[in-house]
Amino acid sequence: MRFRTIMLFTAAMLAGLIGGSLLGPRPAEAVAREIIDLQRDVTTLLQGQKDLSTQETTDHTVIKTLIGQTNDNVNRMSTAMGSVQKSVQDVQANSGARLDTMSTQVQGLSDNLEEIKSRLGKLNQQLVDLQSAVQSLDAKVSGAAPANTTPTTSPTAGVGATSPAGSAPPSNASAAPSADMLYSNGLRDITSGKYDLAKQEFQDYLKYYGDTDLASNAQFYLGEIAYAQKQYQEAVSEYDRVLTNYPKSFKLAPARFKKGMALLELGQKTAGIRELREVIRRYPGTDEEKRAKARLKELGAAAA
Repeated sequence: MRFRTIMLFTAAMLAGLIGGSLLGPRPAEAVAREIIDLQRDVTTLLQGQKDLSTQETTDHTVIKTLIGQTNDNVNRMSTAMGSVQKSVQDVQANSGARLDTMSTQVQGLSDNLEEIKSRLGKLNQQLVDLQSAVQSLDAKVSGAAPANTTPTTSPTAGVGATSPAGSAPPSNASAAPSADMLYSNGLRDITSGKYDLAKQEFQDYLKYYGDTDLASNAQFYLGEIAYAQKQYQEAVSEYDRVLTNYPKSFKLAPARFKKGMALLELGQKTAGIRELREVIRRYPGTDEEKRAKARLKELGAAAA
């Protein structure tokens, strides 16, 4: 556009000069000088147009380079965002595993506390029994019982009448560690992540002391060990044994909840959701009910 304007202007000047020459006679030298000046002006204009075209080409090259650099930056940012997203997913997965481990550890500590309370209650009962036995002996001695008469009630009748786990150990446990030792060692090892050792200890506990009060706890922890080791099918079987063999256990809610979680890990979404809904229906007001509702919400499933 600018070049066209310059050419029109040049043509107008030439026309003016020619017209001026036609209107009146002018000296030849003056006409030649004007023609030289005009040629110089045209040359200047043409050089300016050339410089403008060169500048435009340069600007175009610079813009093209900037666009290329911007695209490279966008690609690098996209790659970086992909890496960040993968890192976040890895962190979330690791956090989930750590939360499961922490949950198992907290559960173990809670069971330790329950076991201690149970033992204290039994020890208190044993002390009461011992006191009654001593008082009975005192009464017999005060009543001038014959010196060679053996009391019918042993002063230790109340002590050791039951095993620490709540019942006398079976006959096949004579060579096995005590119920107290097996259970305590199992809890210690599962909370410290020694899953294989804890598994053997809980299996031995069930083998020798399967009818005691804490047998259902030992069975539940076998499920927890399998879940922590990502052996989800085995975990489902172990939790099922809690639900089937120990209908009065206080581990029923945790066992059903973790069974549902294991089924979800196996990709059995329908069965997993069904178990979580059973937790909500059977055990209202428990922590497991709250956790089941939260998990169903994440899955986009209704609680009932």
